[in-house]
Amino acid sequence: MSETIRVERQDGVLEIIFDRPERKNALTLAMYTEAARQLQLAGDDEAIRCVILRGEGGHFSSGNDLKDFMNDPPVDENSPVFRFLLALRRCPKPVIAAVEGYAIGIGTTMLLHCDLVYAAPTTRFRLPFVELGLVPEAGSSLILGQIAGHRLAAELLYLGDFFDGEMALRCGIVNELVDDGEVAARAQQVAEKLSAKSPQALRLTKSLLRRGDEQQVIEAMRAEAAIFAARLGSEDFQAAVAGFLGKK
Repeated sequence: MSETIRVERQDGVLEIIFDRPERKNALTLAMYTEAARQLQLAGDDEAIRCVILRGEGGHFSSGNDLKDFMNDPPVDENSPVFRFLLALRRCPKPVIAAVEGYAIGIGTTMLLHCDLVYAAPTTRFRLPFVELGLVPEAGSSLILGQIAGHRLAAELLYLGDFFDGEMALRCGIVNELVDDGEVAARAQQVAEKLSAKSPQALRLTKSLLRRGDEQQVIEAMRAEAAIFAARLGSEDFQAAVAGFLGKK
């Protein structure tokens, strides 16, 4: 198990915890690999009724660890990032996200594949792909437009500005805003309610909810990934990374 992914299991609930608080839970390739493995195990384990994703240390995730990302960039669907997103999308059990602090880049887009998302009003969401000379990923170019409408999706993706929990609620990214410091407890409360319900009925309901657009979402993820990989060699991206690392 990755030292920066912690897993806790209790009463049918599996928590996958991003545990790299000193880097605001910036995600490494090893973290993606382990998180994907845990999601797959949860899907196959009849004792697990639902999954919670959360971050340690007051932040959900500040996105990709850029140094790690640049050393081994995703070039195809076998990349750890893509495998994680597919595992999240295809998990047959309900997935709940507890979000606070930073939720940047994939820290926001992964939420589009969760079933229930609870966040603090002060959460700092951001989709900085254009700012980095890249394009959206994780199917966000499709899903965000579907749930928020074209204009709001364009505002968030084109400008790449930070936005708060109220905007995330307005866009349909989160289900409910919860007081700071209470988000994890709220996610756990909901997970316990789900764990008391019929696992077969939940699994079938989730598959029905996603039946209509599942192939479309996967195709969007693949199309984005191909353009994203090509853009990693662009001057725009190289300059953006150099500027970011220079500031660091």
